[in-house]
Amino acid sequence: MSELITEDLVDLQLSAGTRAAAARALAERMAAAGRVTDLDGFLADVAAREEQMPTGLEGGIGIPHCRSAHVTEPTLAFGRSEAGVDFGAADGPADLVFLIAAPAGGDADHLSILSTLARRLMDDSFTGALRTAENPAGAAALIRGDQPPPDTATAGDAEPSDTEPAAAGPGPSGPAAAGTTPDTDAGKDATRTDREAAPAARPFRIVAVTSCPTGIAHTYMAAESLEQAGREAGVELVTETQGSAGFRRLDPAVIAAADAVIFAHDVEVREKARFAGKPTVDTGVKAAINRPAQLIAEARAKARRGETTAPAGPGTAAADATGEDQGEGFGSQLRRYLMSGVSYMVPFVAAGGLLIALSFALGGYDITEAKPVTEHFVWTEVASWAALLLQIGSAAFGFLVPVLAGYIAYGMADRPGLVPGFVGGAIAVTVEAGFLGGLVAGLLAGTVVRGIQRARIPAALRGIMPVLVIPLLGSAAVGFLMFVVIGEPVAALQRGLTGWLGDLSGSNAIILGAVLGLMMCFDLGGPLNKVAYTFAVGGLADANSGSLKVMAAVMAAGMVPPLAMALATALRSRLFTTAERENGKAAWVLGASFITEGAIPFAAADPLRVIPSVMAGGALTGALSMAFGATLRAPHGGVFVVPLISGPLLYLVAIAAGTALATGLVVLLKEIRDRTSGAPEHTAPGGTAQQVEAATG
Repeated sequence: MSELITEDLVDLQLSAGTRAAAARALAERMAAAGRVTDLDGFLADVAAREEQMPTGLEGGIGIPHCRSAHVTEPTLAFGRSEAGVDFGAADGPADLVFLIAAPAGGDADHLSILSTLARRLMDDSFTGALRTAENPAGAAALIRGDQPPPDTATAGDAEPSDTEPAAAGPGPSGPAAAGTTPDTDAGKDATRTDREAAPAARPFRIVAVTSCPTGIAHTYMAAESLEQAGREAGVELVTETQGSAGFRRLDPAVIAAADAVIFAHDVEVREKARFAGKPTVDTGVKAAINRPAQLIAEARAKARRGETTAPAGPGTAAADATGEDQGEGFGSQLRRYLMSGVSYMVPFVAAGGLLIALSFALGGYDITEAKPVTEHFVWTEVASWAALLLQIGSAAFGFLVPVLAGYIAYGMADRPGLVPGFVGGAIAVTVEAGFLGGLVAGLLAGTVVRGIQRARIPAALRGIMPVLVIPLLGSAAVGFLMFVVIGEPVAALQRGLTGWLGDLSGSNAIILGAVLGLMMCFDLGGPLNKVAYTFAVGGLADANSGSLKVMAAVMAAGMVPPLAMALATALRSRLFTTAERENGKAAWVLGASFITEGAIPFAAADPLRVIPSVMAGGALTGALSMAFGATLRAPHGGVFVVPLISGPLLYLVAIAAGTALATGLVVLLKEIRDRTSGAPEHTAPGGTAQQVEAATG
């Protein structure tokens, strides 16, 4: 097995000005060493990881990393930049850049070594030595651990050794992990017998879980940062790192003895229910790296106030269930709450909507007048099967508003918010407040539950709070507000919106179609895309001509981005990397299936050219679909539900026109880029691929 880093993988005069250029410069060294098989494919994976969360850390460190099928073995490249490279850290550019590449199936030993490096980056003497290293060989030796930093080779050094990867691998670490209890008087009492020793005050105990999307770097850096801050604060803190090499569960006795919990994560914490009933600080992994002392102080404050939380089950809620602001702005929090509800609602939309659409295809629109299948069902009648599909689909659609409301509340307040949220959503259906009522009910439920969770609760009652007290009080409060206070005003607003959609015609309809097309293509499956999609789906329950036109326009526009990128790679392949050409083949199917996310790899690599182009195409398609009067009752399906569309030929013309516009614009912009930059273009498949600067703009 090769060494993790050699002097050939070190660049002490990194001259790149952007993060993409820095990643390329270091990745080229990996490719030259035979450790990366496809440079462009690997860089696409690095860029995709960077899109999830910037990898800059305070203290002048950039640590781009990913797991990739194009990596042959765990590898690290290091660059030192005099001018600095912006990796998104709050305190400015990074002068130390570490590019970590792990194979898609990287073995645990090497991943543990990578985690050791991540921990060592929290040591100022280590980073200081790298800043003064005089040659690549010395820097590589320092990173490997062959040469210790000047101030760390002391008898009391607690830094894990690189030659013992398991010490820094996933699992508990810190004093309690070794079965010891920190005690500031331990040295004085060591010579006394247990009978003679004065009882020492028990230290405050915290258990922490850290995890990030790739589980290679930030996971372990957050753990090290928390442990250091815990030692400085006199707190007994034990971490469980849920990284790429798996994780070793904390001892249940350690969890039971803990006074508080810190979750520092950007992906869902696994087996979260183990930490039920503890005061909890729930935040992102970067917060644990940048401000660990503040998180520890917050955990102690919550324990003093008696605040407890019930952990979420499987899902996406990442907010602190007590509602504490973890540094997010209000807009970001609101977007996350709404996305939580929408993400759980979409499967009901797809199942119910497609079943209803199929029932209309089999039995016509008059099938809505059919008797319940419990009263009349003939196995040999097509109409009976159509009625069955309609009634199953309608049952699925009946869950839309309660599920939306329930999981918005879940996103805000974790599992205790589910019952009040579902109850509020069901009431929204009862008072005919519709989709808007579900949004309001979910936000109300989350706010009410978070208010209850802030109350001081006696220890004896904490165990029944999540299963009895919060559902009872939360449902009563939300029910009162929805029935008596705001349900009717929201219902009136919903009726007004529905009537407006039904009356849409002429230029108003065309403008709305263009706006929805822009929204669908701006973030390619992100929050704005989901807002437009949910707006369209919310009108299907009323099924007037205006709402059906909106649904048709939204789906048509959402198909444009992947189709346009697929066509562009086919027509002008030399403008795209090998990886992009491969993605283009898949984009045909994704676009035809109304999966807008198929264009994300292209937008991530070249956002300033791809996103404006597809937005223009989406706007044209949405406007044309509205102008042609196309209607659609199915909320998904792409070209596979075209037979269910009124005026299918003109509908396909609208999609083709938008796709052609987006393709032409992206090709034109890429041609201009190559001419003005003087960079060589990518050759067509079968030729020699020239390396083109990955940075855009």
